Amino acid sequence: MSAYKSFLSTDIIVAPFEVNKSFNFLGAAALTASSVGIDRYLGNNIQSHPFLSQSAPTTGQVTIQYQELVYNSIKQLYYSNYLNATESYGSPVVTASLYIGSDSSGDVYLSPSSSAGRYYNYPQTTLTFPKYFPTVSGSQIGILSVPVGMFGNYIAPNSFYWTADSGSIYDDGEGNLIFSSSGKICGNIFYGHGIAVITSDSIPQKDFYGTAIYSSSFYGFTDSIIVENFVTSSNVTCSFSSSLTIYETQYKCTIRDNEFNFTQNPSITSGSTVVTSSIGNFYTPAPYLLGFATASYFSPYITTVGLYDDNYQLLAVGKLSQPLPLSPTTDTTILVNIDR
Repeated sequence: MSAYKSFLSTDIIVAPFEVNKSFNFLGAAALTASSVGIDRYLGNNIQSHPFLSQSAPTTGQVTIQYQELVYNSIKQLYYSNYLNATESYGSPVVTASLYIGSDSSGDVYLSPSSSAGRYYNYPQTTLTFPKYFPTVSGSQIGILSVPVGMFGNYIAPNSFYWTADSGSIYDDGEGNLIFSSSGKICGNIFYGHGIAVITSDSIPQKDFYGTAIYSSSFYGFTDSIIVENFVTSSNVTCSFSSSLTIYETQYKCTIRDNEFNFTQNPSITSGSTVVTSSIGNFYTPAPYLLGFATASYFSPYITTVGLYDDNYQLLAVGKLSQPLPLSPTTDTTILVNIDR
């Protein structure tokens, strides 16, 4: 038997909490398995294909894409503010100035005509780091793409490793990829997109004092063959930790000291009595309580809590580890937690 009580808004609390899970995949077959789907792409700055044709080179281990489109997409999304060799720390954000009108044209906003600094390139840190992207003809980049269903909200910083025959790459927790053999930057990782990008070319740029330096001072390698090896090698491993926010709903079931103080279990009554007569057997109800239920110390026990909707349809059931007696003098509170 059941007894119902409605929840108040103060009885329901929704709390988010973050969980992490580690993944480790050994070999190309493990990365491309149907239950995993981690893909690797080779992006190429092929300027000889203004219009894509069937002869344009493709890439991809799970899905097939055009190398030129992969290159252009990565450049636009993540590096469009870093293409100027003298501004490898990112072009400043374009701002407009208000020019108070002195004629019928009225007030006018004046801003630079350059498109530099107008894009959002998904920075992974508040720190300032140089970002390099090869722009000469034939430049190649390597991309590793983790499905969103696997990395959750984002890849946990300091957890990413990508290994091939040419060496290993890891992230520094600030969005940079580090080539292990040299300890230098060789690309970037975008945690919230599950995208890791490694680059190859050495691009001249200037430091904060205007002195010309070269990306080889930072990069772990400048050989495109190494980039291809990370993308195409079958002897490849990848490991990372995913981060996912789970919402826990807590229902506070409070029973007052004057509520539910009598059990509804039918076994508390004496049941029915069989009476024999000349015309056969028949039952006569005997609705009296058993002796133990009439004592002053008797208190019902709770074994199960059920959650129902407005139509009294059962949605969830919570079983107590042992029967819980209700107190006749204080409130009894049962907490039911559901993760979703």
